[in-house]
Amino acid sequence: MGHVIGFEPMPPDPVHAVTLNCHPETPTDAVRGIAAHVGREPGGKLAITYILEGDFNRLRVPAPRARGIAGRLWQHTCCEVFIACKGLPAYYEFNLSPSGEWAAYAFDGYRLPRAGESRTRELDPKVVVRGAASTLELDAVIRLDRLPEFRAAPLSLALSAVVEDSAGALSYWALRHPAGKPDFHHSEAFALELGASG
Repeated sequence: MGHVIGFEPMPPDPVHAVTLNCHPETPTDAVRGIAAHVGREPGGKLAITYILEGDFNRLRVPAPRARGIAGRLWQHTCCEVFIACKGLPAYYEFNLSPSGEWAAYAFDGYRLPRAGESRTRELDPKVVVRGAASTLELDAVIRLDRLPEFRAAPLSLALSAVVEDSAGALSYWALRHPAGKPDFHHSEAFALELGASG
């Protein structure tokens, strides 16, 4: 079969490998580190893998439950991603629990919930968890095709995680922490940029 003149296939979107940092006010020696891999997939999907390494005898990880929406997931071990169109104040927050439960919240600006948002239930991210003796991996696929304004736009992402130890203390992890208390919503936390998708 001959080549079509003038046609150049789109290169695959690169996978970005990043490392989350523990907030200096919430240190823990039960976690050795948290990394993440992020990339766009065909069809308007965002794929993220979180890799948490630590002493799981000293950590609390939510047990598997039926997939679905749940509240206050950030009060226990939970992975999070905040997604904004580059340069715009509106964003979405996704909470992704190792239990398989999830939550999504829409904001028009910094901690300003969007009034009347009704489509978060249909976002339904796919969450898969794998575990070993000292490693937990959480894969999430987020349906940007169900957020038309985000599907092909250049994105700014804030990746973060909350980790609960066996005593109930929480440590806060992010790509970048602003000065002061942990604040995953802060504009400085949106430290990873993905280019526009074709």
